[in-house]
Amino acid sequence: MTTVAAPTRRRGLFATLGDIYHERTNFNFIGRSRIWLGVSSLMVAISIGALLLIGLNLGIDFEGGTQWEFSVASGNPSSTQVREALKDTPARDARILTLSNGGVRVQSSELKTADRELVTQALSNYSKVDASAISIVSVGPTWGEQVSQKALIALLFFFILISVYLTFRFEWKMALASIIAVVHDIFITIGVYALTGFEVTPATVVAILTILGFSLYDTVVVFDKIKENQSTLGREKGDSYSSMVNRSMNQVLMRSLNTSFIALLPVISLLVVGSGILGAVTLRDFSLALFVGLLVGAYSSIFVATPILVILKEREPRFRALRDRSGPSVSAVAVESVVLDEENVMPAATPNPNDQRVTPRARQSRRGKRR
Repeated sequence: MTTVAAPTRRRGLFATLGDIYHERTNFNFIGRSRIWLGVSSLMVAISIGALLLIGLNLGIDFEGGTQWEFSVASGNPSSTQVREALKDTPARDARILTLSNGGVRVQSSELKTADRELVTQALSNYSKVDASAISIVSVGPTWGEQVSQKALIALLFFFILISVYLTFRFEWKMALASIIAVVHDIFITIGVYALTGFEVTPATVVAILTILGFSLYDTVVVFDKIKENQSTLGREKGDSYSSMVNRSMNQVLMRSLNTSFIALLPVISLLVVGSGILGAVTLRDFSLALFVGLLVGAYSSIFVATPILVILKEREPRFRALRDRSGPSVSAVAVESVVLDEENVMPAATPNPNDQRVTPRARQSRRGKRR
């Protein structure tokens, strides 16, 4: 008889979500760590390329200069018309931005008082509003340098704090993995600003510091579960550090998803309602950085920090020995994603037409003849 396996069925979306909610998943996170790290490396490379080739659209708080902001008396403003109005002024090469609330923002390098008044009068003539109704802000280059230095000092201070905390709370390898994940988040968030051309303001820096704290929190949640399960490592046959980490990540998956989803709801409100509907540019600068950072931070805590931790830890003799004794790596033995989980069906037996029935031979009596 030849045994033929019956076709398998894939689980539905609601069954998958139910397994995630009840922490019954067995996603193969570590087995696919090369894919996750490859995707992250590609995103970081694109971000660095955008920073080098395109650069950041820094606001006057960082570069210094003069900014005019006004609204036209009637109609909709146009960047082309504003530039035409400024063609005979020292601000002919100024950066012009039309706002969603019908306003216009003009930014140029630092100008003398007489030149600023000339630009203000040209904008007043274009907008048909009084010159006193035009908002003017001037920031010197020294102030811009101070803001940039303070932003870099704040980031450096943050890195030092998280390194010290995670080293004492866990160990230095977890601290190193966390820092790499945080740097990953910074590069991608800044890369999005370079690609989109959105202005980088002090509100953007505040948002980046906020998302770094969230990313660190999500990473600590995962590492805390890994540390808890590490105490039982080696009690089961075939267990390794990779399989233990994979099990830990599945256990905290629901909590991580819930935290990210709840945090994204108010940020989406700020981004859509605050900047899109109300036209608050400051809210847009803040909410965009938060939105991108929360998404990237949730990704990096699972798909960047944890695989890097496994690479560092399995270089230790103890965990390397466990990996060698466990046989195939977790990528070979871990169950596939729950989305691809299958309900096993008992194999059905089908007759083979080439099989031939064998008739048993008659048993001969061993009793000899009686003489």
